[in-house]
Amino acid sequence: MAGLREQQKEQRRQAIAEAAIALFESKGFQQTRMEDIASSSGVSVPTVFKYFPSKQAILFEFLKNADRQALDRARAEVDFSGDPLDAMCLLEEAITVSELEVMPVVLWREILPLILFSPRSELPAPYLKMNEKLVEDIVEFLTEMQQHGMIRQGADLHTAAFMLNDYSHLQLNRLIRDEPLDWEAHRVNVRATTALVLYGIADSTQD
Repeated sequence: MAGLREQQKEQRRQAIAEAAIALFESKGFQQTRMEDIASSSGVSVPTVFKYFPSKQAILFEFLKNADRQALDRARAEVDFSGDPLDAMCLLEEAITVSELEVMPVVLWREILPLILFSPRSELPAPYLKMNEKLVEDIVEFLTEMQQHGMIRQGADLHTAAFMLNDYSHLQLNRLIRDEPLDWEAHRVNVRATTALVLYGIADSTQD
């Protein structure tokens, strides 16, 4: 019986989240109220708050697993004996594809500028925690590359992961501005940016 109740609670939680995402897409995130979400999902407002303390929490419900899935996807597809630039670009694309799979482009167009350009003090704590986890996941991926000899020993992997994560958000913001999405231009920009992180701009032949 307890197992059935837990299953029903999870189904209700998922139904509320899916109703909210549909409203965010049709009405806009800012214009959608918790009352709207309750009405659309057929529950009371207190029930919505029981599962999600805020609209932001609903967004993070969808995004929280996307990055881990992207890392698993990239790890399954990467050739750890190949070009390190190819491996890092593969990871970036896996993250971008996963994020666009779990949340529609129209919603990213509204939400992403708020994330990118709001003061850190105004960003929700769950987002900051999720973003820190993504940096850790990228460090994990880079560590595997290092163990396979694709990245030099002693490299500052955390700083590299931080830069790659920040630039991936900017590249996503550029990608979603176009309709339809210009994936070819996106890949060119990502590869150029990632190459700078990977190889730098200094002349390695100079003493």
